[in-house]
Amino acid sequence: MEVPFWNKEIETLDRPMLEKLQLQRLREAISWAFRTPFYQKRLPQAGITGPDDIKSLPDLQRIPFTEKDDLRRSFPKGLLAVEMKEVIRIHSSSGTTGIPTVIYFARDDLDRWTDLLARCIVATGASAGDVFQNMMTYGMFTGGLGLHYGAERVGMTVIPISGGKTKRQIQTMKDFQTTVLHVTPSYLLHIQSKLGEDGVNLADLSLRRAFIGAEPHSENTRRKIEELLGIDAFNSYGLSELNGPGVAFECVCKKDMHLWEDAYIVEIIDPISGQAVENGQEGEVVLTNLVRRATPILRYRTRDLAFLHPEPCECGRTHRRLSRILGRTDDMLIINGVNVFPSQIEEKIMKIPEVATNYQIYVDKKGALDRLTVKVEIYPKLFLGEVSKLEALRGRIREELRSSIVITPNVELHEPGSLPISEGKAKRVVDERPKD
Repeated sequence: MEVPFWNKEIETLDRPMLEKLQLQRLREAISWAFRTPFYQKRLPQAGITGPDDIKSLPDLQRIPFTEKDDLRRSFPKGLLAVEMKEVIRIHSSSGTTGIPTVIYFARDDLDRWTDLLARCIVATGASAGDVFQNMMTYGMFTGGLGLHYGAERVGMTVIPISGGKTKRQIQTMKDFQTTVLHVTPSYLLHIQSKLGEDGVNLADLSLRRAFIGAEPHSENTRRKIEELLGIDAFNSYGLSELNGPGVAFECVCKKDMHLWEDAYIVEIIDPISGQAVENGQEGEVVLTNLVRRATPILRYRTRDLAFLHPEPCECGRTHRRLSRILGRTDDMLIINGVNVFPSQIEEKIMKIPEVATNYQIYVDKKGALDRLTVKVEIYPKLFLGEVSKLEALRGRIREELRSSIVITPNVELHEPGSLPISEGKAKRVVDERPKD
């Protein structure tokens, strides 16, 4: 198999040289951090007076974690390291508090980010001959503009269609013979379910690849996408606090995502103790941005759960691979004392052939007990069959889930299109329990 590279020298840098580069860039990042009001106070409290205090990569652990609430409390300019006249773009995301987390980019920051995204795109085998339809939302959200500029740098033909308007998306794919999509996995499955309704069928399209991200998804969801559309689907990872997309991306091998270690230092920690876990063990992802000057962020707790593969990838890249996101420390459901991650439920139901492309997890309370209901859409032909077959399917789904999450949920079977769909990030969990 031929392995494509955007920058082969840096992507295959041997480990000692890669770590030497990381240390150099970490010291530079600390210099930038000392120009922000937030880190001017935070770092001396930890006994760090300048970049010379960091003698080796393990010294990174002397730096306290940075958390999302730190970014909110620093709004609007507490993490700004340059003068506003140097800022050429601002991105932000809002949280449940309504106070946004804001990220500033200088021109060289955007240039480095764009180059990382070009690296991601080429790693999948996409190239200047492709037509790239970007279905991610544009605006303050980083997902749309990030891949847009990366695709242009590669030389792809970019269609900045943004999200929504499913019929138009499908017609555009036909009109311009789109070969590559950037889209959330849930919305891509919804698009597939609508093929044929207005005379545009899969055979009319030229799709070859999809970059899927912005929401966690299981390997079985990826397989369903690939089987239904006959394409290669590549997982990606990013978050706005660390630039956006492009932190990690799958290569042509599709065996989890290379995290670009010349741009980020990754740690995997126990989310309770904050201590590093053993190599290959699951924990919370912590990231340090090494290549952004305007908004330096050190040791950011992402709340995402994953692990690092200890063995190298067969593609030859030396940057370690991050597993798909297995859940978040803050999306765990506690059902009658049992910890349940939505990703566990998706992993089980999406491997069942009769299950279609949409589902929802519903939690409420009856008396003192929590109730978990999993609503799944199934293919329409099943509703024309015998009731006993539907009941058998319901029982099979219930048993598959019980084997994974320990508790036995209620299972509801629905016709395709009857559950709410989202043209952006899917809202998979509805928790109606009273808030104490």
